[in-house]
Amino acid sequence: MKIQDRNVIKALSVLGLIVTTIIWGSAFVVMKNTVNVISPTYLLALRFTIASIALVIVFWKRVRSVKKTDLLCGGLLGLFLFAAYLLQTYGLKYTTASKNAFITTLYVILVPFLHWFFNRKKPSGNNMAAAVIAVAGLALISLEGDLYANTGDLMTLLCSLFFAFQIVFTDRYTIDHDPVILTVIQMAVAAALSWMLAPLLDGAQDFRVINSSMLTGLLYLGIFSTMICFLLQNLGQKHLSPNTSSIILSFEAVFGLVFSVLFLGESVTARMLSGCVLMFVSILLSEYRKKNAV
Repeated sequence: MKIQDRNVIKALSVLGLIVTTIIWGSAFVVMKNTVNVISPTYLLALRFTIASIALVIVFWKRVRSVKKTDLLCGGLLGLFLFAAYLLQTYGLKYTTASKNAFITTLYVILVPFLHWFFNRKKPSGNNMAAAVIAVAGLALISLEGDLYANTGDLMTLLCSLFFAFQIVFTDRYTIDHDPVILTVIQMAVAAALSWMLAPLLDGAQDFRVINSSMLTGLLYLGIFSTMICFLLQNLGQKHLSPNTSSIILSFEAVFGLVFSVLFLGESVTARMLSGCVLMFVSILLSEYRKKNAV
């Protein structure tokens, strides 16, 4: 493949991940009312089920050619994803939303080391510096005065670890496996685990409380925030390093702030704007070495 073609594919992959973070950032606004009515694990079950069904309908021909190794790899990704979302959801019960958002995105620091350990690819100085700058930016955007640690913080830190595993192993598996098939299996496994644990963790759920407005929100969460986003992530990571991918994906915090200001009337401060600037700097730094190396 020509260098120019590789650069085009890489640019499209970056664009795909940016679109993913924009959708994730908007999901909080869309689902603000629904999460107060539907129990957390049932919400995950509905989210991943809608995504699974939609993916199977759209990619039925590919699904028919699934191999055993696809099931194993996609299943492990689904386990990582489910564990991350479950820990994030329950961590939020015991800590503040700002700390939950910040600690979750600490995967930008964890990914380079896990990528080094599992995939034998040592992070460059640029990668590590970019990750540190990204964390600093995320802190300015997300953190408030409450900085003491509690049980919810620990659960959220474990959530961040599982997100890091999901990003690193997505990079490994998309080399030899179809990203679309991996996404289908990943969503189906996460849905199955959610339905299995929901009655144990949340008891019974009365689905009659779902009105037309909530149904619209659920469809947005399932189709856009889950199906499309994780499809774009898996396709994009086939052509990007997990270190760069993790930094781009952490921009969910930036777009979450943007949508909260636009639609929820939340205020933005100079500190938050400084954090956004640092996030953009981290992206430029993470890619600087690669451009020189081409």
